[in-house]
Amino acid sequence: MIKSMTGYGRASGQVGDLEVTVELKSVNNRFLDTSVRLPRSFLFLEDTVKSAVQFHISRGKVDVFISVDAAGSSDVCVKVNEPLLRGYIEALQLIADKYELENDLTALGASRFPDVLSVEKKELDAEAITEGVRSITEQALADFDQMRLREGGKLREDVLQRVGEIERLVSIVETETPKTVAAYRARLEQRMAEVLNTAGIDESRILTEAAIFADHIAVDEETVRLRSHIAQLKTMLDGSSPIGRKIDFLIQEFNREANTIGSKCQNSDIAHIVVDLKSEIEKIREQIQNIE
Repeated sequence: MIKSMTGYGRASGQVGDLEVTVELKSVNNRFLDTSVRLPRSFLFLEDTVKSAVQFHISRGKVDVFISVDAAGSSDVCVKVNEPLLRGYIEALQLIADKYELENDLTALGASRFPDVLSVEKKELDAEAITEGVRSITEQALADFDQMRLREGGKLREDVLQRVGEIERLVSIVETETPKTVAAYRARLEQRMAEVLNTAGIDESRILTEAAIFADHIAVDEETVRLRSHIAQLKTMLDGSSPIGRKIDFLIQEFNREANTIGSKCQNSDIAHIVVDLKSEIEKIREQIQNIE
């Protein structure tokens, strides 16, 4: 199934004490352009997230938003400077013994001595967080791909519908072109009869002129190539690999053949058909801008 370049995906999960949410959204772009927004203390995750995105997406402008909720995390710890505390206790005991004073030191009192207690932030376990965020990112990408597949299915249906209309118009061109030659021959015979004012018309001359005209307006090669392009487009639409750029090139060939038919046609009815043909091709061109 083909995929659209536009989509949205979201996933949340627990990584240790952290609640992590990953959101992705994308719009059309010729190439892959990935932007990752992270809290400052988690910037080390950027390359991991970009690698995951590149594995799933080949084209599009992708914005990834990662939020980290540390409300339930005990990310700080209180440390005791034991050597310093022992020094304080020994010093107090020395004072009590030497000056015959009561040593009424309590734990609360000891904790108030300068630099006995310190508050430190726990170091992040970068490896564990990286693995956890990678897993959540993959879940978000899976959700993202499901949306892109749904959109791609709709694009495929629309393009196939327009391809069917193009085939119908090509069939009309193939049917009407011989009629144009026959009408030209009839007009030629009438004019020659009027000029010569006689029934002795040179049939071979008429056949030669009609053959030259038929060769000039012949669009068999163009219609055959158009049908070949249509078959190729249908094959691409049934594939699963990224095909946006290939279809874009193929539609240029569609336009080339339609323009050639338009320049050759000598019939107003066919000219109107060519206008409709080019209109359908342009609608396909607009739609495929959304295909990855």
